[in-house]
Amino acid sequence: MAAEGGRKTILIVDDEEINLKVLSGFVESFGYDFLLADSGRKALDMIQNADLVLLDVMMPDMDGFEVVQKIRSMQGFQDLPVVMATALSDKRDRLDAVRSGASDFITKPVDVTELRIRLDAHLRLKEYHDQVMRYQEGLERLVAERTRELEEAQEAKMAAHLETLRRLSQAAEYKDEDTARHIDRMSRYSALLAEKHGLDRAEVDLVLHASPMHDIGKIGIPDSILLKPGPLTPEEWEIMKTHTLIGANILDSPSSAYLEAGRIIAISHHEKWNGSGYPRGLSGENIPLHGRICAIADVFDALTTRRPYKQPYSNEKALTIMREGRGTHFDPGLLDLFLTNLDEILAIQERFRD
Repeated sequence: MAAEGGRKTILIVDDEEINLKVLSGFVESFGYDFLLADSGRKALDMIQNADLVLLDVMMPDMDGFEVVQKIRSMQGFQDLPVVMATALSDKRDRLDAVRSGASDFITKPVDVTELRIRLDAHLRLKEYHDQVMRYQEGLERLVAERTRELEEAQEAKMAAHLETLRRLSQAAEYKDEDTARHIDRMSRYSALLAEKHGLDRAEVDLVLHASPMHDIGKIGIPDSILLKPGPLTPEEWEIMKTHTLIGANILDSPSSAYLEAGRIIAISHHEKWNGSGYPRGLSGENIPLHGRICAIADVFDALTTRRPYKQPYSNEKALTIMREGRGTHFDPGLLDLFLTNLDEILAIQERFRD
């Protein structure tokens, strides 16, 4: 399109030289610049520099109807004013001009006063239209900028929220140096298993960020029990099991989907498929899915790492123990999925090794 501001440029299209001379003289007297094209094809090559097209209908190579149709099909020229000059007086011909996309038409021989009125009117209308479009574009840019700023603020807020949750999860593991990267591995095992189970991206993300909070309740367990190097007494074991309830109470907040998922995981990741787990003795699919997923991830990592009460088991021994728990401790379908994707599990283990 022609440049904004300054004198407007009229593209005059006519196959007769005398008409080009007459019309260009009129246009120049109106205070406009002009470009001349003696065919429709040349006009299409020059359209980029025009503010308005004064177009003859009857031309040999490409008539005015076809030219205006091509103009309207070009990106960015749907609103370019096109005034067709025609010697045709039939009403149907004039309707054809409008249907083809012309903005207006003027009858030959051209009356100079009428021509000036038509050109002035369409150029003013085009200027108003361009001002509206510029305003709309500016408004859209402003909305896009504000939306981007809001999204960035939301992302920063979410990042801070997740970092706070991570720090909270680390606090529960802080007393035990032997579990330094436990939550890194366990959360990624859980997310991988959730993905392989077919959960959507948002749900997998929820598992990834909520699963580190599974043992947050250990903050409330005395060190004498939590760090005891030998077997716990029955009384001590009952106290240890309360970490699931303590964790659920700590995370009990409807304000965050991550806290709610963490609460569910905290209270359910020690339940067992056959109902012999704690704290509520749930069984089968009555155990929340996130809890069943995290149970597998948590036990595998616990078995393969050093704890105050045990040395780490080899992966082979750990997997043997877990297979023995299929259908009793663990959801059999999820355990099969875990074993099927063992290569990816072991890659996570290696990447986040203590």
